[in-house]
Amino acid sequence: MSSGKVEDMATPVPAASHSEAASQTDSLTDPLAEAIAIMARLRAPDGCPWDREQTFDSIKRHTLEETYEVFDAIERRAWPDLKDELGDLLLQVLFYAQMASEAGYFTIQDVASNLNAKLIRRHPHIFAGVQAADSDAVLRNWEQIKQSEKKTSANKQSSLLDDVPRAMPAMLEAAKLGSRAAKVGFDWPDTSGLFDKLQEEIGELKAELAPSAANQLTPEIEAELGDLLFTVVNLARHLKVDPESALRATNAKFRSRFSAMESAAGGADALAASTPSKLDELWNQAKNATSDPPRP
Repeated sequence: MSSGKVEDMATPVPAASHSEAASQTDSLTDPLAEAIAIMARLRAPDGCPWDREQTFDSIKRHTLEETYEVFDAIERRAWPDLKDELGDLLLQVLFYAQMASEAGYFTIQDVASNLNAKLIRRHPHIFAGVQAADSDAVLRNWEQIKQSEKKTSANKQSSLLDDVPRAMPAMLEAAKLGSRAAKVGFDWPDTSGLFDKLQEEIGELKAELAPSAANQLTPEIEAELGDLLFTVVNLARHLKVDPESALRATNAKFRSRFSAMESAAGGADALAASTPSKLDELWNQAKNATSDPPRP
């Protein structure tokens, strides 16, 4: 009988694939192999000039753009578009792997092998008989295994925060930093403390907005606003709300309502010529007439 502890886990061996999974794998082989071959051809000496000029750094921004286009397709529930956008995102993976192969760093096969090993290693409740009664137990096991991997890594990290990329969007970075710190108990015990912290940060920001400097950005104002945003992100974490998704939903709601204002006013020029009171009236009409975008 398994103890359920990750430390006692035997070397994981994948279970035999079900026929349906095997069929899906077989159907994927040729298209994926063809995509890998196409990418290699594009980067060949007689390949596409644009593709050959690209580097890891030049491709980075395209990866971010494609990721957000995936988000957009999901939020619009546009499944045919999502199929296309996932293909574009896959292209980024193939591009990086091809460049890495050319430089002698690794191959796309290495990427897939590492992923397979990680998925098996971090799912002991599937592949090694460890018990996990619910998703919370799965996440605890995942983090425990992840920390064990770091301890045995040749490049041992000096901080729990070292594996949070500094280049990721600031809101996502803030959420991950707060989550990492919470793992050692450095966190608010509940949301009431966070609401108190929000009021504290709002007060500190207002204190920096002295009348004489109301229209001038200072380092202190920027710092206090950053503290306020960081606290909001941590509140979202406690509420189990993805702040990025919440803000994107609000952005979509604002777009819809502002478009309704433009239509009601007779166009963008007419809206720009409206008085503040008229703008408030149009906004309230749009708010009452439009509903929130559908949630996943």
